[in-house]
Amino acid sequence: MNEIQTVSLSILIVDDEPLARRRLLRLLGAMPGVEVLGTAGNVQQACDLIAELQPDVILLDIQMPGGTGFDILEKLGSNAPAVVFVSAFDHYALRAFEAAVVDYVTKPIEANRLRTAIERARVAIAARTSTERVLELNETVQALRQALRKHETPSADLWIKSRGEFVRIALDRVVRFQAERDYVRIHIEGRSYLHHESLASLERRLDPAGFLRLHRSSIVRRDCIVGLKQAPFAALIALLSDGSEIRVGRTYARHIRPTTAERPQAG
Repeated sequence: MNEIQTVSLSILIVDDEPLARRRLLRLLGAMPGVEVLGTAGNVQQACDLIAELQPDVILLDIQMPGGTGFDILEKLGSNAPAVVFVSAFDHYALRAFEAAVVDYVTKPIEANRLRTAIERARVAIAARTSTERVLELNETVQALRQALRKHETPSADLWIKSRGEFVRIALDRVVRFQAERDYVRIHIEGRSYLHHESLASLERRLDPAGFLRLHRSSIVRRDCIVGLKQAPFAALIALLSDGSEIRVGRTYARHIRPTTAERPQAG
């Protein structure tokens, strides 16, 4: 618990009412371990500041000029910081918690209630950070294993069991491999097969000159990558020849840029 309490939080206040913004600034100023990065009074300004400042927590009003707090959450998607709704209306609470916000504080704001919401955000961020570290470590381990296996001779074809029969799939027809729990979904021209094998095991049989790991759950054929596009917060999305889009894991981003440097870029 002591470790969680020492985590410093950066906060962005989003509210169209100047009086509400001043009260939040005053209450937060009396709390240790928080830093207010700025304030926004409408949806567009909020989105711009979130992208620029990347706060840990957003104190977010619901009804504002140019849209609602829910519109901001929709724009941010899975990249949203921890969100605490601060609203004069309590009938949005159920929808807010369905959107996975950390807390819902009703106006007029009380100091103790706001302090509780900030501590909930602190705990949620600490848990999220721990999970991300584990995922990054797993991606690093997989990348190292791939480097150690480069000397192995890959096969030109895959034999998989489908509907009681063994089917041979030429690797030059495969667009991508997608992990689905203990299985791998093999996407080829016009159809897909579900193969009972882990993605890590399958990767050992693939030629790294022909296939590229983009994410801990995705491997694609290099010549099926037709472009890249920028996602929020400096993330990358790979565009494939079959129309699919694959998010690039941070561990693998350094590998895809040289691969697609001479290809046309999307957007």
